[in-house]
Amino acid sequence: MPKGKGPQGKKITLKMAKNSIRVLFNGRRRLELSKMGIAVFPKCLLELSDVEEIDLSRNMLRKIPNIIEKFQNLIWLDLHSNQIDELPAEIGTLQNLTFLNLCNNKLTTNGLPEELTHLRSLRILNLGLNCLETIPTTLGTLRELTELGLFDNSLTIIPKSVKRLPKLEKLNYKRNPLPEFAKEEEPIDTIKRIESLYLVDKKDLCNSCLRTCQGERDELHMLEDMPPGSSDKPNFTSLTTPNSTARDNQEEWRIK
Repeated sequence: MPKGKGPQGKKITLKMAKNSIRVLFNGRRRLELSKMGIAVFPKCLLELSDVEEIDLSRNMLRKIPNIIEKFQNLIWLDLHSNQIDELPAEIGTLQNLTFLNLCNNKLTTNGLPEELTHLRSLRILNLGLNCLETIPTTLGTLRELTELGLFDNSLTIIPKSVKRLPKLEKLNYKRNPLPEFAKEEEPIDTIKRIESLYLVDKKDLCNSCLRTCQGERDELHMLEDMPPGSSDKPNFTSLTTPNSTARDNQEEWRIK
C-alpha cells in the first residue's frame, strides 16, 4: 500500500458488476455489491447507471463521488455500514430516490449537504449510528418521509419541523443525549437484554470484536457448568421428608 493512502480495497470490474445485477419481483434491477471489500466507488458502475437499486452496504467506502448524479433512475440506495463521513451535494439530484440508508457510518452534521433536502420523493431515511450532533431543520421539507432513523447519535434536540412532518409514521431517536431521556430515571437492570440480534460470519468480525464475543461465550459456558445448588445453603440430612422421625418429636423440641 502506498504511504499516506488508505486501503484500496477490492477492485470491481464491469464484468463482476454485471454479474451482480439481480432482477427483483417488482421488475427493478438491483446491483448487489454488499460485503465486497470495496474502498473506492467503482467508476465502471457508470456503465450501469440505469439500474433502479444499488446495495453497497458493508464495505469500506469513505466517499461517495459526485458522479452519483449519473444514476438518475435510482429509487433505492443502501450505503449502511461503511466509513462515509460526508455526502456530495450531487446526491440531491436523485429525484426518484425513495429509500436511502446511511446507517452505521461516520457522518457528521457538516457532512450532510443542504441539497439532501431536494430529495422530495424520499420516504425512508436512516441516519442512525453516525456522529451527528445536530440535524438541519430543513429536513422538515422532506414531506414524503414516513420513516426517519436518528438513533445512536449525539443529538440534543430534534427540530419541531422534523417531528411535525405530515406523513411521518416512525421516528427513532433512541440513545441520544436528549433532555427528555435525561429526565427519565429507569431502574437499573442487571440482566443484559437484547434489542436487536445481528448474525454475521465469524470471518467478518475484526479481531477486537472476535475476542469480545469469545470472552462472553466463555463466561456463558462457565455459568452452564456451575452446579445447580449452592454450597452455602444448610444441609439437613435428617429432615429429608415430611414423614421423617423428627416429625414425631417436634412437640418435645418445640417446648425446649
